[in-house]
Amino acid sequence: MKLTPARRVVGRIRLPGDKSISHRAALIASVAEGRSRLENFSTSLDCSSTLACMEQLGARITRSGDAVTIDPPGHLRAPTAVLDCGNSGSTMRMLAGVLAGNSFTSELVGDESLSSRPMKRIIEPLQMMGATIDSIEGKPPLHIRGLSSLNPISYELPVASAQVKSCILFAALAAAGQTTVIEPTTTRDHTERLFNAFGVPVRTTKEDTAATKISINGPTRFQGGDMTIPGDISSAAYFIAASLLVPESDAILNDVGLNPTRTAFVDLLRAWGGSVETADERTERNETIGTLRARNGDIVARARERPHIAPAMIPALIDELPLIAVVGSQLHGGLEIRGASELRVKETDRIKATVNNLRTMGAEVEEYEDGLFVNGPAGLHGALVESYGDHRIAMAFSIAALIAEGESEIANASCVNISFPEFFELLHQVVKT
Repeated sequence: MKLTPARRVVGRIRLPGDKSISHRAALIASVAEGRSRLENFSTSLDCSSTLACMEQLGARITRSGDAVTIDPPGHLRAPTAVLDCGNSGSTMRMLAGVLAGNSFTSELVGDESLSSRPMKRIIEPLQMMGATIDSIEGKPPLHIRGLSSLNPISYELPVASAQVKSCILFAALAAAGQTTVIEPTTTRDHTERLFNAFGVPVRTTKEDTAATKISINGPTRFQGGDMTIPGDISSAAYFIAASLLVPESDAILNDVGLNPTRTAFVDLLRAWGGSVETADERTERNETIGTLRARNGDIVARARERPHIAPAMIPALIDELPLIAVVGSQLHGGLEIRGASELRVKETDRIKATVNNLRTMGAEVEEYEDGLFVNGPAGLHGALVESYGDHRIAMAFSIAALIAEGESEIANASCVNISFPEFFELLHQVVKT
């Protein structure tokens, strides 16, 4: 994909459904009592992997435009073939929790990238609950032998991970008694919100230590229902960043999810001086939705001091960090990112990928084991940059291309289909060259 510098970023768009919410809503609907209809369901390949797996397990799924109707089977059935999660760590980790509470054997597989990602973090708690899970040194494929009645546990997360938390909570649906997950650091809470919205009470309490306890009592079951999925704020981040970096810009993003555990990116850019406004807020199934407006291309001029990211914010920013590094390359004093070693085990090593591409475009970058420092403001130049097959790297450096001098090309740009197939179409709608 070839991109040229932008003169302005202007327009109004509606984003496809939030990927994180779509995964969870599909899993909930597939094991609920009664039909569910999910409007504005994510168009990502990752969420299609979740739907395909649930069809193999007996759910009847109908897609019509951006709507998905799910008729659950009553009880999931044993799959007759492997369950292919594609590139989706969300699918594998959360579905493993569902499968742990069913008394049949299944196998979860993924593509080359997913097969290299760590799964011990879900294997340990699920085994404590009574499931039997075999893996290759803690990595996929996962062979799961579940039980219809699991043991309730109290489990403190060793790493901040909404996927691991969600895995345990899905397994807890089949546990006889109270299961509690303890979060030392708060992660996105879509699972808790959706469990409550679809009839499974979740109790969340804050401890004096700042840890959070999330508890549910099982066995229990969801009630099906309808929902409109909010637009994906992680997708919105790229358009927000572009509008704050390119002069005279004004982009309006309708019906975006504004869950407070997902808005850290917006809060950070506001703290740095960026103009991002919210309006028309409302609630859908415990999720906040509203309009975002980003404008002026003023963040470079308005950042009042050397930008800083508090370590406690890293888990809430983890998906946006490559994009934040691109923004940081334009700020006075540059930007240091530390405490982000989790980026090493995403779809690719996102620290190395970000460092390599920033250097290719002319920035001065220092790489750390847990992050990077990019000096700024840097005069980026057009270049051939590698996506490394990672959708977030491809999109982050598409934004870098808009502020670079000369033409840029994103290699293997089709990887954006994993999370956001419409990305380049919508980008071309609002970018004026």
